[in-house]
Amino acid sequence: MKDIKLPDFKVIQPIELKNKPTYVDLDMSEKATEKQLRKVRRVLGELQDVMYAHGKYSVLFCLQGIDTSGKDSLIREVFKDFNARGVVVHSFKVPTPLELKHDYLWRHYIALPARGKFGVFNRTHYENVLITRVRPNYIMNENIPGIDDVSKIDDTFWNERFEQINNFEKHIAQNGTIIFKFFLHLSKEEQRQRLLRRLEKPSKNWKFSSDDLKERALWDQYQNYYEDAINRTSKPHAPWYTIPADDKATARYIVAKILLDELRTYTDIQNPELSDEDKGNLKHYKEQLAKE
Repeated sequence: MKDIKLPDFKVIQPIELKNKPTYVDLDMSEKATEKQLRKVRRVLGELQDVMYAHGKYSVLFCLQGIDTSGKDSLIREVFKDFNARGVVVHSFKVPTPLELKHDYLWRHYIALPARGKFGVFNRTHYENVLITRVRPNYIMNENIPGIDDVSKIDDTFWNERFEQINNFEKHIAQNGTIIFKFFLHLSKEEQRQRLLRRLEKPSKNWKFSSDDLKERALWDQYQNYYEDAINRTSKPHAPWYTIPADDKATARYIVAKILLDELRTYTDIQNPELSDEDKGNLKHYKEQLAKE
């Protein structure tokens, strides 16, 4: 089994996605990889219990990736051993009429995790600098002052939006939210194979949409905009991790291991101690309960 080295995945300097691997060999069988994942996620579940009791940090887990990259199954497998009270998953779809009456970050802000909890964003606020860059006409639905035509959506607009996102993340990080941002880096060939499997297996047909092929035709644009977004917004307080996603089991294990290793660096996360008064009365409390 090969060690998972954080610098192989953490974006600490500008990257080119074409040079980042979509597959990594950890020198483990699929069963061995799944076994390691089970070990890690049990410890993560225990750590979350401590974080819940500690009550000072929350964790925001952001997951981005193109269609078929394995987002849903990764969330299911990585967080399987969490107490249900400790993790909340939000899958952001097309903005609702209510959401469009607010700024684009509003629906993400109100979904942020409370202290002691994990919040999982399945697709995130980054859709607002990804799909909207590919299809800028979507911006018109936001009814932004001064943006009355698609031609007004220029480089200045996107520069300002990236600055807003960076400020948003800096603000929540300074107030106790630990941010993880994972990009599931899938190869175009592996996506083709996964789409074919959806078509070939009747039980998977429901997952397929003709829109998948329309989006696939824009592959290069999406890759360019993902790369730009990652490079502009990977900060020490809100880092991006590019995760090779051609093998689902490996991707899940790498993500879980990064979560655990990084959270263990927060040595101040401990179970709270009883007050001196309660400590002094422990014997009395035990006696009182024993007499019932």
